[in-house]
Amino acid sequence: MTSPGDSSLSWTAPSRRPGPGPGPAAGSARRETRQRVPWALWIPASIAALFLLLPLVGLLIRTPWSALGSLITERSVRQALLLSLRTATEATVLSLVFGIPLAWLLARTRFPGRSLLRALVTLPLVLPPVVGGVALLLALGRRGVVGERLSDWFGFTLPFTTTGVVVAQTFVAMPFLVVSVEGALNSADRRYEDAAATLGADPWTTFRRVTVPLVAPAVAAGAALCWARALGEFGATITFAGNFPGSTQTMPLAVYLALESDPDAAIALSLVLLAVCVAVLVTLRTSWLPGARRLTGSRRLTRASADGTAPDGTAPDGADLDGTAVGGTAVGGTAPHDTPSGASP
Repeated sequence: MTSPGDSSLSWTAPSRRPGPGPGPAAGSARRETRQRVPWALWIPASIAALFLLLPLVGLLIRTPWSALGSLITERSVRQALLLSLRTATEATVLSLVFGIPLAWLLARTRFPGRSLLRALVTLPLVLPPVVGGVALLLALGRRGVVGERLSDWFGFTLPFTTTGVVVAQTFVAMPFLVVSVEGALNSADRRYEDAAATLGADPWTTFRRVTVPLVAPAVAAGAALCWARALGEFGATITFAGNFPGSTQTMPLAVYLALESDPDAAIALSLVLLAVCVAVLVTLRTSWLPGARRLTGSRRLTRASADGTAPDGTAPDGADLDGTAVGGTAVGGTAPHDTPSGASP
């Protein structure tokens, strides 16, 4: 209720301005944009595309298509392929379980040595894989800093086992997930998490039901990169886990061995590995990631409409999210602080 002289004032969230649709005007704008691209950018971009695609074209041209079926159905090839798929998947799961909390710690907390920890976490991105394998041996080997204790106390050894393959792949692949998720957490809107906290959600519930859905596309992209990197790992695997058929010989190791004795078999194995990687990445990009983006966008629009705010989280013109006055009347329908004492409540 307001004073007799006042009129009730209500507001609704403004609708989003329609962007250029798929009509002729939008198509003309896209053609104009393409025409405005300078040749100084087209030429190096074309060279870079050719540089990246030419090796793949050469692989397809030199593939022995007539003998491809017999080459890829050999028992050793099946073993290496299944082992690679299994260990890469297990390494990705481990990276998700431990990498997402690590990314959240780096993005949302402040503690001494955080910058140093971030540098050490991303070190495997630039570290030669063979050096990473040597480091794993010195740390987790039978005579390593930790591995010796594991062997003496529990009789458990990691080197030259299938578990060692998973450990080596996780070591080189997890930083891809951590970097992707940390970047998404740094750019995510933290007001949704603050709103969840004010509504009584504990930190674990906020992380599980608000933070993770907000960065779901980045998690999926990081997991895809992590899986592909683990699938193609060679140096750390052969150094730390060895090359034993059926237990530690993954597809990259099988390709390397076949290249010395049977180049056609190496080409066939490379083609199989390439096909598996492309299929998984294309499936994730075309199916999962757009759905995650739509889910995140719809949740933001739903929260915005419930709050009475714009889709980007801002208040409508003339209104504040904290319930301050709009014109002469407060958003909640109460009189502003400067209302005369004789006005009716």
